[in-house]
Amino acid sequence: MTKKRILSGMRPTGRLHIGHLVGALENWVALQDTYENYHLIADYHALTTNPDSRGIEEHSLDMLVDWLAAGIDPAKSPVFRQSQIKEHTELHLLFSMLITSARLERNPTVKDQVRDLHIENISYGHLGYPVLQAADILLYKGEVVPVGEDQVPHVEITREIARRFNTQYGRVFPEPEAKLTKFARLPGLDGSMKMSKSAGNTILLSDSPEEIAKRVKTAVTDPEKKRRGDPGRPEICLIFTYHQKFNAAETPSIDADCRTGALGCVDCKLRVAERIAAHLAPIRLRRAHFEAHPEEVKQVLHAGEAKAKLVATETMREVHASMGLG
Repeated sequence: MTKKRILSGMRPTGRLHIGHLVGALENWVALQDTYENYHLIADYHALTTNPDSRGIEEHSLDMLVDWLAAGIDPAKSPVFRQSQIKEHTELHLLFSMLITSARLERNPTVKDQVRDLHIENISYGHLGYPVLQAADILLYKGEVVPVGEDQVPHVEITREIARRFNTQYGRVFPEPEAKLTKFARLPGLDGSMKMSKSAGNTILLSDSPEEIAKRVKTAVTDPEKKRRGDPGRPEICLIFTYHQKFNAAETPSIDADCRTGALGCVDCKLRVAERIAAHLAPIRLRRAHFEAHPEEVKQVLHAGEAKAKLVATETMREVHASMGLG
């Protein structure tokens, strides 16, 4: 039985945090044996909200180290940089003829980015971000796209573009389906909806147990639970959300003890910090290996780019033939 193909990726912003692990990486690793995975370092996408390209190569390698440390197996899942496979840009250009600017302006994800990043003037590249993403996915004929809920509108645009191309020129592309993860988003330490390095509300995969404990101590909790003995509301506490992910076995007792006031916030934080540190221990160990062997990381990248290039070239051959471009 032929495995379905997945294309997924991230923008290179340097070292990753537990939000990336929970929202994407653990899912990617779990899917490696049941799907044919391709993983994209989206360095072009990084320019859509910040055109400063300094540091992108370093950030790309740092992010790849985290991918490998989390368990991505490059023998099963080729990893590659978007900028090194030029077919991405060609397919993006062709797809841009198949969608209106009005459709892109209705995309709620871009609206959220403009608001969250305080962007005053949206660029052509930023507005067309979902079109480039469609090219990324369909260049490898991705059939499944693991995403958080905020990215579902992008997958729908990809489906629309695939449908439009197939109708106009003949069937070349599948219409990919979004695959949501259970923990699609982990709240930031400041209580915001998601972790963000720019907001300084993260726990990095590379953090030591001491650094994790220090960061968790700063986390906001139930504002009405000011001291031990006060009854708490775990359903609104982000620390309880962390327990649900990293300490599931103890969550019933933590829930009960929080509500009665038997468990104070300081002890609750220390307990979850220990569980997070234990969860990340094997990742930190593998990360140390790859940090000590940078040439191995570069070899993984170059091998992945060679594999991706073969698939991309064949897809564009089919595109040219279907469009009569020679």
